[in-house]
Amino acid sequence: MSCAFCTSTNQTEFPAEVNIHRLGLSNADRAGVFVFPRVLVCLDCGFSSFMTPEPELGQLAGSAPARRTIQGTSDQWRHLSQVER
Repeated sequence: MSCAFCTSTNQTEFPAEVNIHRLGLSNADRAGVFVFPRVLVCLDCGFSSFMTPEPELGQLAGSAPARRTIQGTSDQWRHLSQVER
């Protein structure tokens, strides 16, 4: 499988520990969700990806805000839309 960003095949998986939490003061009282995925890292460009395990995905879905907010630069979102194709 090649990198979704640069198409390199120079990728390696690493074990990881990730705390996913919502940004903002209004979410300060919500606990984060810990996941321990294997992260696939492109060693040429740095693009990284992982799958959130189903139990933790359910926890995140249950704490989802009513409205989705989008943050980031236009270049970041342009890249993400290209990766999702």
